[in-house]
Amino acid sequence: MKHPFSRRDFLRMAGALPLGLTVPHLLQMLAHPASVQNNPKNVLVVVFDAFSAFDIPVYGFERQTTPTIAQLAKRAIVYRNHFASGNFTSPGTASLLTGVLPWTHRAINLNGTVTGSFVERNLFRAFQKYYRIAYTHNGIVSTLLNQFRTDIDELIPRERYYLEPSYDLFLSELFKNDSDIFSVSWARNMQVNENGYAYSLYLSHLYEYLQEKNVEDLKPRFPGGFPTYDLVHPFLLETAIDGLGKRLPHIPKPFLGYFHFMPPHEPYRAPVEFYNKFQGDGYRPPIKPISIFANANHKDLADERRKYDEFILYCDREFGRLYNQLESSGVLENTWVILTSDHGEMFERGIEGHGLEVLYQPVIRIPLMIFEPGRETGMTIDTATNAIDVLPTLTYLTGQASPSWAEGTVLPPFATAGSDPNRSLYTVQARNNPKYDPLIQASIALIKNNYKLHYYFGYPQTAQAGFMQLFDIKSDPEELVDLYLSKPDTAAELLQELKQKLDDVNKPYQ
Repeated sequence: MKHPFSRRDFLRMAGALPLGLTVPHLLQMLAHPASVQNNPKNVLVVVFDAFSAFDIPVYGFERQTTPTIAQLAKRAIVYRNHFASGNFTSPGTASLLTGVLPWTHRAINLNGTVTGSFVERNLFRAFQKYYRIAYTHNGIVSTLLNQFRTDIDELIPRERYYLEPSYDLFLSELFKNDSDIFSVSWARNMQVNENGYAYSLYLSHLYEYLQEKNVEDLKPRFPGGFPTYDLVHPFLLETAIDGLGKRLPHIPKPFLGYFHFMPPHEPYRAPVEFYNKFQGDGYRPPIKPISIFANANHKDLADERRKYDEFILYCDREFGRLYNQLESSGVLENTWVILTSDHGEMFERGIEGHGLEVLYQPVIRIPLMIFEPGRETGMTIDTATNAIDVLPTLTYLTGQASPSWAEGTVLPPFATAGSDPNRSLYTVQARNNPKYDPLIQASIALIKNNYKLHYYFGYPQTAQAGFMQLFDIKSDPEELVDLYLSKPDTAAELLQELKQKLDDVNKPYQ
């Protein structure tokens, strides 16, 4: 009779053990034979949410928002023209984790989930021989990770690194199979909203009192308030950084880690050492036309961007601390580290934030840096790349089976064949389109050669034919000069290609 206790059961048990009861080297030897231990390197994917390449000096930004990352980038492969697959968390993260575009995985709506066939087609499934560990502050990312949880050996509850009292974590663990219902019920009954009300008057105020007592000593560190998720879950980024930095040396090897941190996503609340750091520094961004999709008073955007840039300083410092912790522990010697984001952030054209209709560069051009074990000399890649390229690249670098479903390609300089100079890259936003309907209200960007075509259709602001713009993003990276009318042949060719692609991806849903 076969023993019912499998290697997977062992790994789950090992991941659940308190650190004080874990014997790291023994666990690794039992979980991984010697022949496997000497094979693929570890993989660590670090995502900072809403991190725009437009606000990073390595990518040309004037403010010194990332001094630590700038130093570390000297030993990394830096992709200077890397694009998100979506302009908000659900589609952008799902594409990073599945290697396909939003119109394929269908996590297109806010807090959306991937379609059934992609529950088992993901980054974690591709690394079945690895110990797979994941964490996020972000509830929307948590929705996706919960879809993939059968392929994750250790999915750390997001409440573990919040500042809330430990009973939040206890209850979330107790109701982990009903997390959506639990979180809504908990928020309604126990958490006081911005108007000062909750369903349970007594318990909510008792809970609020306990929360305040729990964080009283930390308040002076954050003059603008604590970083939060959804305005109700305060956290310190360093808590998660320290927790993960201490955990990774003690898990079975090789491992795949996916850590998706909330900052610099709004609310932009930097600690005291970075608070008002850029106040009055004289930075003046280019003046751009107000978009037909404007959602904000453009006079206030400069101040919001300053707060965002100060919040990035916090991310920069904490990434440096994580890097140093892993280097000191020896983990970095055998680990590929990927630093990236799910989408960017905008403070221009009368638009603040992300997830709206537009696909301008600040909201879809994101950082990608790959730190190769042993690499001391940096390299820059100017070829345009997309988030869907990360999954096939990581499997290639670690000798895993190439995911047959992936729509991306192996990134340079690792690809055996040269980059296709005529490759077409897409970013898709269809937030309000029904999940399983053809795309009838959407925004699509097509990037090819040096050109970027914007196509917006199905919105009240657009005509029946849609609204199009064309930019040469090599000579005009700020997208100031619309070439749609002055280059009609190029515009028509790209629009025809985009519409044909749209027809193809819509066919299964018609």
